Amino acid sequence: MHTTYTHQEKRFVPMSGYNMLPVALILLGVVGYSFYAKLFVIGGLLIIVWLLHISGFFIVNPNESKVITLFGTYIGTVKDNGFWWANPFFSKKEISLRARNLNGEKIKVNDKVGNPIEIAAVVVWQVQETARAAFEVDDYVSFVQVQSEAAVRNLASSCPYDNFSDSENDTDVLTLRGGAEKVNKMLEDELAARLDRAGVRVIEARISHLAYAPEIAGAMLQRQQATAVVAARKQIVEGAVGMVELALEKLAHKKLLELDEERKAAMVSNLLVVLCGDKSPSPVVNTGTLYQ
Repeated sequence: MHTTYTHQEKRFVPMSGYNMLPVALILLGVVGYSFYAKLFVIGGLLIIVWLLHISGFFIVNPNESKVITLFGTYIGTVKDNGFWWANPFFSKKEISLRARNLNGEKIKVNDKVGNPIEIAAVVVWQVQETARAAFEVDDYVSFVQVQSEAAVRNLASSCPYDNFSDSENDTDVLTLRGGAEKVNKMLEDELAARLDRAGVRVIEARISHLAYAPEIAGAMLQRQQATAVVAARKQIVEGAVGMVELALEKLAHKKLLELDEERKAAMVSNLLVVLCGDKSPSPVVNTGTLYQ
């Protein structure tokens, strides 16, 4: 839903300062002549006119702007850099159009499943609508800082830190640790919506720090290690069963041995011990038969 704001930016083109500079010099010369001719009253009035005239000069540097108001009324914004002159009674507020970095502080918040985590973000932003930045919020720089922290907190509470489940239904769950690109896109979208009121454009937003809170970090590390060990064991067992099955098929196909069910069970047991063990097996030479 598009929000309509009270103030919308409009461009204002002032007069060239170089064209008005000769007028200032002429006025200064007339002031000097008035005092030389002892016309002090006229000279005093001309000084006031000259001071008002030169107060109309201003400079707009590259990637800067001037928001122009007249007695509380928004006149427009000057974005073209150069040397300009405008009505001396105009108020001119400078607003930078340069890109800025906001390196957010680490904050502690609970993720979607309630685990306390530490999270921080880096936001690259710049003012796009100067009228909103000047009039819709009290301080647009402070507004960006507060809203960025609120967006990071909301993002952290909407996703779990990690997914410890191996079920197929849970593999598509978006997590803060596993879905970096999607999480960053979610953060950018939320920041864009929050900062639109201040006329700020979000260039980039990235999670710069993500970790479990110190009080649970040790326990979560053990949990991650246990999950990794279980997943590795599961893969090893699946591979070992396939190898045993292949070995029995080859023996039967080539008719190298005639194995009854008991010998097959013993062979399967031995192969699984060799293939699934975490240590090198110690061979035992059986000089007898299986039944002795």
